[in-house]
Amino acid sequence: QVQLVESGGGSVQSGGSLRLSCGSPRYNIRNGCMGWFRQAPGKEREAVATIDINSSTNYADSVKGRATISRDTAKNALYLQMERLVPEDTAIYYCAAAPYASCWRLPTAKYNYWGQGTQVTVSS
Repeated sequence: QVQLVESGGGSVQSGGSLRLSCGSPRYNIRNGCMGWFRQAPGKEREAVATIDINSSTNYADSVKGRATISRDTAKNALYLQMERLVPEDTAIYYCAAAPYASCWRLPTAKYNYWGQGTQVTVSS
C-alpha cells in the first residue's frame, strides 16, 4: 500500500515561512496530479495547491502569492513553500496523489493516496 510521508511542519510566528516536503519510496510523483491539502480544527479539508504532470499549478485564493508548490523528480519529492504565514494558515497539512494527468477541478475524493499529515501552527 502506498503511503505518502510529509515533513517540515512546525510552529512559526506570523510572517514566518515554512517548507513542507512529501514523498514515498513506493510512489513516483510524476505519475499524476499531486496536491497539498489542509484541515483546520472544525473545518473541512481544503485544497491548498496542486501540480499536474505538465507542472501546471493552481492555488487556493487564500494562499495565492504566498505559496509555491513544486516537484523535484530527481528526489521524487513534492514541496510546498509557504511565506508570510498568518494564524489562519494553522492546520494539518496533507499531501495527496491522484492518478490523473490534470488536477483541474479534481474532487478531493479522486485523490487516492494520502500522507498522515504534518501540523503547521502559526502564532500571532
